[in-house]
Amino acid sequence: MSVDRWTRTLRATRSRVYRALLDPDAVQQWMVPNGMTSRVERFEAREGGAFRISLTYEVPTTAGKTTAQTDTFQGRFVSLVPDTEIVEAVEFETDDPLMQGEMTITYRLADAPGGGTELEAVHDDVPPGVSPADNDLGWNISLDKLTQLVEAGPSESGA
Repeated sequence: MSVDRWTRTLRATRSRVYRALLDPDAVQQWMVPNGMTSRVERFEAREGGAFRISLTYEVPTTAGKTTAQTDTFQGRFVSLVPDTEIVEAVEFETDDPLMQGEMTITYRLADAPGGGTELEAVHDDVPPGVSPADNDLGWNISLDKLTQLVEAGPSESGA
């Protein structure tokens, strides 16, 4: 199992970024690679709260982890430290033993030099069946979408 790490500097407050990481409507917008649609089926943004999200390929494929067309994952919020850190435990719903196992995703937020937020996303215990190149591409696309969302978003009253 591998560990992957990404960083971004976002021109938004830590509070705005934190909210976008925990708002199901925002998550549905940013946590989806290109060529897929996202459906947030359950999302209880509190410590111990559960979530379930399905990503479906727009074009017919057999690449899905859960079904030929879909990757579904579920998990729980392990730790929430407002405006600072989110830790999630996540598993794919799959019969493929190479894709099974609990992963940990950690988002850390800090003040960026010169303003904005420094985001570090860490993906621990990635199952061996997940291609490192695909994981990197998917995360980079999603984090780019998150960046666009929080930088172009409404005033501080929304995500």
